[in-house]
Amino acid sequence: MRLTASRIAPLTEAELDDDQRAVLAPMIGSGRPVINIFRTLARAPAALKGFLGWGEYVLSKKNDLPAREREIVILRIGYLCRSGYEWTQHVPIGERAGLTGDEIGRIKQGADAGWSDADAALIRASDELHHNYFVSDATWAALKRHFSDKQCMDVVFSAGQYTQVCMMLNSFGVQLEEGQTLDPDLKGF
Repeated sequence: MRLTASRIAPLTEAELDDDQRAVLAPMIGSGRPVINIFRTLARAPAALKGFLGWGEYVLSKKNDLPAREREIVILRIGYLCRSGYEWTQHVPIGERAGLTGDEIGRIKQGADAGWSDADAALIRASDELHHNYFVSDATWAALKRHFSDKQCMDVVFSAGQYTQVCMMLNSFGVQLEEGQTLDPDLKGF
């Protein structure tokens, strides 16, 4: 975690105004707690509404990347951005999508950590997008050996979305949910 306290505090339910309550209504009505990212972003309800629309695409079946492969991209971006919150939220999502604990650990090590060619291409693309904002011809060709044009687009869409998410989480100081534990590799960033 880059910050040990919030710069922008998440709203409590009692603090919500009508616009904030409206954008959070589907989450409030779900019976599950509204997590800190959404309670923080609710301070800008119009922005949160737009954010949720794009995020819904990235995390839905409209994204043609299989969930496991999408989570490789998201977790790699979260790790590269040193976003403890993002990493902590998406590890269990990655596990539900089929990633093993060993694979999740190897995401931190990069593309040369014993991956299949397809998985290594996803990690290389994530690295290049993070560092250069561009997928090289060699990595694009590696992606194309395993993924359709639409899936390659969804790699870029997913990496871009989660880079933005990490920027917000890190800059706003969004803190872990109660009971969550920060991965030791992300302490002190």
